Amino acid sequence: MYLGIDTSNYTTSVCLYDSVSGKVISRRKLLPVREGELGLRQSDAVFHHVQQLPELFRSAFTDYAGDIEAIGVSYAPRTAEGSYMPCFTVGVTAAEILASVLKVPLYRFSHQQGHIAAALYSVDRLDLIDKKHVAFHVSGGTTEALLVNSSEGFVTTDIIAQTLDLNAGQLIDRIGVMLGLRFPCGKELEKLALSCDEKVRAKATLKGLDCCLSGGQNIAEKYLKEGKSPEYIARFAMEFVAEAIVGMSLAIRESYGDLPFVYAGGVMSDSIIRDKLSELHECVFAKPEFSSDNAAGTAVLTYIKDSLR
Repeated sequence: MYLGIDTSNYTTSVCLYDSVSGKVISRRKLLPVREGELGLRQSDAVFHHVQQLPELFRSAFTDYAGDIEAIGVSYAPRTAEGSYMPCFTVGVTAAEILASVLKVPLYRFSHQQGHIAAALYSVDRLDLIDKKHVAFHVSGGTTEALLVNSSEGFVTTDIIAQTLDLNAGQLIDRIGVMLGLRFPCGKELEKLALSCDEKVRAKATLKGLDCCLSGGQNIAEKYLKEGKSPEYIARFAMEFVAEAIVGMSLAIRESYGDLPFVYAGGVMSDSIIRDKLSELHECVFAKPEFSSDNAAGTAVLTYIKDSLR
């Protein structure tokens, strides 16, 4: 059994991965955000992680009382120099204490690496972990396309395309809060969008392989002033993000060839966006329960890394 810990900006996560059965015991809990607000200060996120982590450990270990072979933890948003958020220090501290007490190896991964691994695990495609592929990580904190290649190391990633302003999840949340929805707004906005029976047109702005998403907020605000229905505006938001990801995918495929495409991150659980991409090409999507922040990918990577010793 391998333990993964992830304390991201909005979710506390603990996961046990059984390398024999391939099953996981996953526990996670969103950080509380006050109604009408668009996020948390890092000091508040750290406080809530400290409060929530013991509860999740108790829950996860209720179903398991055996040995832990190794521990993995998310230490930063990305594997890039200068990538840092204080909230990840809560998970790192807990992991270091546990590894010291249990006398087991400790491995550090980026939050982004965990998302990629969780996506591949969820659809039984861990065979791609050591093959070159394109992985999109689309969330409130990131909108990037990564060239994943393990030939030079362990799940190395290079950014090949990204948003030049707002992240997709930020756009969705801003429009959702504008419509009176509670943050994070993805699921509620999708539900609202699916009830729209009008034809909605949306065209995102691309610059090379990159996208610009802030224009979507301006258009949504304009629609609200014009009296467009919440359902119409919600549908526009999802279609706008979908068009951006589709456009980026087409441009990347033209530049990098017909590589496997993997889509992960909380935004990629939206059915409207997934359907658009499925029409475009054959691709791998994380199952919805593994799209949003979780520690399953970190636990799986811990097993893989430990097996290489």
